[in-house]
Amino acid sequence: MEITPIEIQQYHFKNRLLGYDKAAVDRFLEEVATEMAKLHRENQELRENLARARANMEEMREREAVLKDTLMTTQRITDDLKQNARREADLIIREGRVKAEKIIRSAEEKRFLILDEINELHRQKIAFQTTFGSLLERHRKMLELDAHHTENSDSYLQLEDQPEVMLIDEVDRFPEQVDWQTGEQREK
Repeated sequence: MEITPIEIQQYHFKNRLLGYDKAAVDRFLEEVATEMAKLHRENQELRENLARARANMEEMREREAVLKDTLMTTQRITDDLKQNARREADLIIREGRVKAEKIIRSAEEKRFLILDEINELHRQKIAFQTTFGSLLERHRKMLELDAHHTENSDSYLQLEDQPEVMLIDEVDRFPEQVDWQTGEQREK
């Protein structure tokens, strides 16, 4: 049974003969009512404080849950970003390697083509030197013959016509046609 301070203050005892001192009982009831009112206020304050503390605690739990969710989401996003960055870096590295391999392959192909061209030019140079050397040797011999036959103009005319024929034969035997005036190769 709950008794309020007002009920204590308003409670009236029955009177009896040789009963309690009415003033003392009233004073005591007044003190009890005051003390009860004080305790009731303290109790009410404690309940309010407890309710506030519980509300604060619940709010803190909610904040903690939100923070945990935020941290977990942040961690997940961070992990995803790291993973995506790693994937992108791996892709860039792979693409770079593929491009580097293509560049190296292309450079190797060009190197082989240049080496082939150098070898071909070297072969042509040797062939030209051989052919031209032979041609010079024949001309030298013809000049020697010409020196011996200068008295006879007919034989001189015959020798003069002969070197052109020999020159044409030599040019035809040369692997590449060359314009003898400019030294440039001509298309076959």
